[in-house]
Amino acid sequence: MKQPPSADDREEAVLGGGVSRRLVLLLAVACGATVANLYYAQPLLHTLARAFSVSEGTAGLLITISQIGYVLGLALLVPSGDLHERRGLISAALLLTAAGLVVAAIAPGFAVFAAALALVGFSATAAQVIVPMSASLADESERGRVVGTVMSGLLIGILLARTFSGLLAAALGWRVVFWVAAGIMVALALTLRTRLPRVPPTTEMSYRSVLRSVLSLIAAEPVLRLRMALGFFAFGCFSTLWTSLSFLLAASPFHYGNAIIGLFGLAGVAGAAAATVAGRLADRGHGRHATWATAVVMLASWPILYAGKTSAVWLIVGIAVLDLGVQGIHISNQSAIYALAPEARSRLTTAYMVSYFLGGAALSAISSAVYSSDGWGGVCVVGAATGLAALALWTAAELRSRLPATAGQPAP
Repeated sequence: MKQPPSADDREEAVLGGGVSRRLVLLLAVACGATVANLYYAQPLLHTLARAFSVSEGTAGLLITISQIGYVLGLALLVPSGDLHERRGLISAALLLTAAGLVVAAIAPGFAVFAAALALVGFSATAAQVIVPMSASLADESERGRVVGTVMSGLLIGILLARTFSGLLAAALGWRVVFWVAAGIMVALALTLRTRLPRVPPTTEMSYRSVLRSVLSLIAAEPVLRLRMALGFFAFGCFSTLWTSLSFLLAASPFHYGNAIIGLFGLAGVAGAAAATVAGRLADRGHGRHATWATAVVMLASWPILYAGKTSAVWLIVGIAVLDLGVQGIHISNQSAIYALAPEARSRLTTAYMVSYFLGGAALSAISSAVYSSDGWGGVCVVGAATGLAALALWTAAELRSRLPATAGQPAP
């Protein structure tokens, strides 16, 4: 990778001028630590249900609530990444995340805790300001690799969040998880404020015009619409699994506690490899093939996960396969949309990620309800149907792109 300009506070970065490995690593860590805040509650759902005296189905809605907060942040906060200097925006958002985590740590009841998670979800969208910022800083020849590396950090943060949360809650109680997370956010906000280069705005539009332009981009870009739909189904698959998994592992025949349930997050680390490989394939012009292959992998994971109903080994294999597919699709999607309008990458991220997390929120709610009524088998049917929808959508798009009547249409 090329060496970028100095990261000194007084010096602005040159967009597209290249980015150092050290800065890419910092961005990856920042993404991972920030987005991890959305997932600390997942392995603790059975514990939180008891702590707040609510049913497992109600506790499962905490994931949906945090994702709805994230969707609102994507719609309202992330577009301003094109409008404002991004270093200050990111640091301020992380301090707001820390405040939400403190409220979660001291919450006296379920309603306050849920509201705190919504605030955390809203402000944790700073991670989605970081991702397009890394794409803007990178040289064109390295963009897929840089985005893939940053997304690997994000994925590892998601996965290790569950392990971190489960182990810490088992040792010191669930409230300590959120106190520690708040401290991490404060430290990270201060580090990024001093280490990141100044990244200038890419538009002089008003905030209202920026929000309207997101809808204009969706209307004008068929590739964006297709990738938004794929993202909806991909993250829907991901959320179907992780919303219900802690209930499965806490019940018969497993009877695992918080620490063991958290360790299952490590099974998905294979997905981090998918992020970097998919990014490199996109740089070489093979993003479409990578999308098809990872959609097949995502669908194939569900029979394996069903076999994991009574086998921890099959469950671990299924988690690894699912995360591999989901993250491969996600990186292929981002590589495709970031090539559409370089000056509007934060707004493209908003459009794509709103759809992505709406899929997660919808399938989280469905998964909680289905697990309560039909158990793990019902959850696996929902996940497989969602994966099949993604594969069918991509296959139909590929077939349309090869018809003579669509010769002038952009490739998906």
